[in-house]
Amino acid sequence: MLVTGCAGTTTMQAAPAGTASPTAAAQPAFGQPPELRSSNGLLRVRLVVEQRTVRLAGQDVRVMTYNGHYMPPTIRLLPGDRLDLTLVNRLGDHTNLHTHGWHVSPSGNSDNVYLHIMPGQSYHYSYRLSKDFAPGTYWYHSHAHPHAEAQVFAGLSGAIVVDGLKRYLPPGLRNITERLIALKDFQVKNGAIPTSNIDSGAPTTRTVNGLVNPVISIRPGETQLWRLANIGADIAYNVQLQGSRFTVLAQDANPVDRTWSEEALLMPPGSRFDVLVQGPPEGRTQMITTAYSTGPDGDSYPETTLATLVSSGSPIRQAAIPADFAEIDDLSHDPVARRRTITFSENDQTNQFFINGKQWAADRIDVRAKLNTTEEWVIRNVSDEQHTFHVHVNDFQLMSVNGKPYHFRGWQDTVQLPVRGEVVIRMRFRNFTGKYPYHCHILNHEDNGMMANVEVVP
Repeated sequence: MLVTGCAGTTTMQAAPAGTASPTAAAQPAFGQPPELRSSNGLLRVRLVVEQRTVRLAGQDVRVMTYNGHYMPPTIRLLPGDRLDLTLVNRLGDHTNLHTHGWHVSPSGNSDNVYLHIMPGQSYHYSYRLSKDFAPGTYWYHSHAHPHAEAQVFAGLSGAIVVDGLKRYLPPGLRNITERLIALKDFQVKNGAIPTSNIDSGAPTTRTVNGLVNPVISIRPGETQLWRLANIGADIAYNVQLQGSRFTVLAQDANPVDRTWSEEALLMPPGSRFDVLVQGPPEGRTQMITTAYSTGPDGDSYPETTLATLVSSGSPIRQAAIPADFAEIDDLSHDPVARRRTITFSENDQTNQFFINGKQWAADRIDVRAKLNTTEEWVIRNVSDEQHTFHVHVNDFQLMSVNGKPYHFRGWQDTVQLPVRGEVVIRMRFRNFTGKYPYHCHILNHEDNGMMANVEVVP
């Protein structure tokens, strides 16, 4: 099967024959986490980070929580808003917070992932969203090196929604039902989610909003907005709604210029899609993640049911979905100030990962770029497993995958690097100076060296 999405057109690798599909558990009603909404341009949030025992998939499990929840509150804002956030650390290790995908300052008490908030400390973050801030689905999570994998896998991730996407829809679709579909997975050892020697290829329980195989309701013909977000630590999803198609409105919280329809969406760690779903004829439909392999040295995942869509009730006349959507900034005609080659490699025997032959060092600047210039990066993967390239602050335009021009529809902040392949991206360094990282968003790889630093200078 060929799949388009985060990595353009990528040949899927089948999971090994005979890999069993996990049995879906009893089906709870679909539920979403509570929302913390801004008012009059301001949202104040207090997030307490601590270990708790919670009820998860029918069992008591020791996890890491924000405000006591494995699936913490969704932060909901408008362009132009200010977010004042106090993070209280009650863990035994340092932590911090990253607002994944946000185009904000990487310095001071904004999206500064170099901070160490030590056990017992509190820290006050302050973020100002621009009035033209891109609407869509983002997320927040720990970026505490070298504990990012352990903390996110144990539960430290939640969703962010910046409203405004529906304004691009015709009036008849601006009040449709909206659903957050946040994807997280967990394993249990000795009554807790493990935080050391995590095996991302081991059997795992996949959840939607912390629920196993929830039932989602829709009427035949009804149009709903689904916010799909992979907010887990390590694993990829190839999401499919059997017998239906997704219509993509935004990728990585970047509205597209033209909507497109896709049978399956490849979602490596960190990626998001805002999509329209239309109710099928009356009956039950499975939303699955298909069998998928990240390469000979990577992981192989079996087909798994994520949720069950139940279509029932009085049919609704199916709405026409617009083809044209938002205006986007095309970098293909920008003058290129600098071209670089970025190489991802690994030592599979020692679990060490490298960018341009080096492991991450906090005080080393690997790329120095000038504000308001556009650069073109060739990002090569010379290993036998896929990696997930992610960059902070400035999203990018995917130009090609393995030499094949990419059908550009909008910017993104994650892209899957093919095994022994390459992608070409263009990126404009806008608005903010300062230091921030780019890395593999398979957090095991990031924690074990696959990260580097950009410094944007005037």
